[in-house]
Amino acid sequence: MRYHLKNLRILDPAQSLDRSGSLFLEDGRIAAALSGEADQTIDCAGLTAIPGLIDMHVHLRDPGQTHKEDLFTACRAAAAGGVTSLLAMPNTTPPMDSPQLVRDLLARAGEADAAVYTAACVTKGMKGQELTDFAALKAAGAIALSDDGRPVGRSACLLEALERAGELGLLLTAHCEDLDLASGGLMNQGEVSRRLGVKGVPRAAEDCGVAREIAAAASVNARVHICHVSTRGSVALIRDAKARGVKVTAETCPHYLLLTDQALESMDADYRMNPPLGDEADRQALIEGLADGTLDAISTDHAPHTPEEKADFITAPNGSIGMETSLAAALTALRGRLTLGQIIEKMSGNPARILGIPGGMLAPGAPADVALIDPERKWTVDPDKLHGKSRNTPFKGMELTGRVVMTFSRGRLVYRLEGEELPLS
Repeated sequence: MRYHLKNLRILDPAQSLDRSGSLFLEDGRIAAALSGEADQTIDCAGLTAIPGLIDMHVHLRDPGQTHKEDLFTACRAAAAGGVTSLLAMPNTTPPMDSPQLVRDLLARAGEADAAVYTAACVTKGMKGQELTDFAALKAAGAIALSDDGRPVGRSACLLEALERAGELGLLLTAHCEDLDLASGGLMNQGEVSRRLGVKGVPRAAEDCGVAREIAAAASVNARVHICHVSTRGSVALIRDAKARGVKVTAETCPHYLLLTDQALESMDADYRMNPPLGDEADRQALIEGLADGTLDAISTDHAPHTPEEKADFITAPNGSIGMETSLAAALTALRGRLTLGQIIEKMSGNPARILGIPGGMLAPGAPADVALIDPERKWTVDPDKLHGKSRNTPFKGMELTGRVVMTFSRGRLVYRLEGEELPLS
């Protein structure tokens, strides 16, 4: 299909581009001009074209837990959120620790509504003891390594993993948590946890993990990416490490930018995630970390669970879904603190650069991964109208500002907002 998208605001931070005009999509690529007549011309007056979002942190639950989500339903939710590429975490059932599992996932993902990349496990069975075969996993198609859900258990194992990953050009993404400090905690340790009588997780659980990963990476001059940063202490550690030249990048998530542990007053497990929601000082530190470049990216840690699993606050697993709401939640949380261009850079251009994958820009020849958005449109999150299998969103009932109207993945129209009538010709 050849598309002519006209009357747009075109916003591409990777090219320092912000202009009015037309965008052309042909043969799965952005085109400077079409080679013939457009198959479809869409009048996009009032909309902004941005590079498709790249979510660096997604739990597909595929294989093994597809009653919660599978790669096709996850990519359908991604498309509804303007996400055109995603990095799948390897804590599947079984864990993504073999080349065959990597190949199987990527082969099935070819028909999905977003480009699927995957991280493979750092250690066999995610047990933190014995490294997987990094070279074989890379040859099978893995672009990153992680034991997300848990930190790499042995520090010596982590150090060797960082060295080997660096030699192979693989990114190691780190879940930073001191499991001893976090043991038994269900939420942030603080005023709310004390009032509720619920065991809390001290911030030191994350901070100590971040400090270990930074020290390990610095000692071997290797890259490391810190996942789902949630505390002010972690922001300070990463800021200091960058100032010292450590090759560290980091992400945070929309729920840490928009919510605090006050949300858990309701004892609703949809607000339980790991790391837990922090307090207002943590939230402000994260926003400042995005503004000054300490935090490079915004990802979702999309973690689907069934309503039955989430029904009991004490026994529920951690995690919340987020791809469909990520842009709107980020825009709502960061309004007045970051520009739209800066937010898109954190959600598209920077993730593409960190992962070393195509996308993140609207330049001719780039993949035709495009989201058409109305950054000022308000809408209320209704879990029953979301596109994935699970409903455990922490933004349920919230009014958010910013809506994805249409998404193209590799030049294919994969999402159109229900009820949205754009003039076609």
